[in-house]
Amino acid sequence: MKVSGNTRIVLSALGLALSLLCGAHAQPAPIVIKFSHVVTSDAPKGKAADYFKKLVEERTKGRVKVEVYPNSSLYKDKEELEALQLGSVQLLAPSASKFGPMGIKEFEAFDLPYLFDSYDNLHKVTRGPVGASMLKLLQAHGMTGLAFWDNGFKEFTANKPLHWPEDYKGQKMRIQSSKVLDAQMRAVGAIPQVMAFSDVYQGLQTGVVDGNENTPSNIYTQKMHEVQKYMTITDHGYIGYVAIRPSTVPIENLAWCTVCGSTTGPSTSIAPWCTSAVTRLTSCAARACCCKSVCSASAAGCAWRQAAWNLNEVSANAQRAPRRSVRRAGSASRDMPAARPWRISPRRSTRARCRPRCCAGPRT
Repeated sequence: MKVSGNTRIVLSALGLALSLLCGAHAQPAPIVIKFSHVVTSDAPKGKAADYFKKLVEERTKGRVKVEVYPNSSLYKDKEELEALQLGSVQLLAPSASKFGPMGIKEFEAFDLPYLFDSYDNLHKVTRGPVGASMLKLLQAHGMTGLAFWDNGFKEFTANKPLHWPEDYKGQKMRIQSSKVLDAQMRAVGAIPQVMAFSDVYQGLQTGVVDGNENTPSNIYTQKMHEVQKYMTITDHGYIGYVAIRPSTVPIENLAWCTVCGSTTGPSTSIAPWCTSAVTRLTSCAARACCCKSVCSASAAGCAWRQAAWNLNEVSANAQRAPRRSVRRAGSASRDMPAARPWRISPRRSTRARCRPRCCAGPRT
């Protein structure tokens, strides 16, 4: 039988597809780790993230794949931590200032002006017992601190020279969300404005803010020099990052569901507060893939999601309930539908988010 060239291409493609399909069953798909950050790839954190990706993929021989999302392309700095707690990303390196608003006030010490004279003094803290104890504080909030990363010391930029404290009076200065930074600006008469890092360039360009404090690398890579005329070299503060991952799920189990699609999984991944806070968590929560979906970074969040699950179960039962007969005074008996039940949006529902893969089995 004569086979045309087009037929050969189709048969070859079919054979390749079948071989890939068989190979996919023989070998598990690589574990995917999403690493989100808000700076460009040319900034110190961006280069560190890319180097981390290179080392991980080389040393695991492709068994782990790291997807790096720079420059707020996946989440803005105000959204990152929530995304980590919900399991949408697996690695972050937010600035230390981000932990103060979460209630971890110890990290606000890094915002104090002129706290460190040099990198040597700084590293005695971040690489010593004090730094290790601060990383442990993150565990209670559903995060595991891995390391401190340096960016640098901060300078001021504005469209007027800033030589003396009185020069700052009335200037709208962008800051990170930090009570210490807010007090610092007010102490010199400036007006602090909290703004997402990805919005700073536009804020400076449009005059929403008059200036900002940042490291030279961030100022240059975000092109702030295009919309600011002056930079005052003060080295008055430090910007450093804390590399973190979720503590609810071990790093090796982050892609358990996508790798095996199983209804069983390691139970060692459950955070202690998760199981103790909600005793009626189903067997789903005992699986690595679902614990990161069900449990947020606090016992309250975990309880809220369980409450949503219970409400949806009540709703489903009510919708299945038979119509009931009622008699009103002076009227004939007639059928009335059951009361309209509460309904939690499927997007926010624990059951809707978790059940398709991990919760298909009977609940305990």
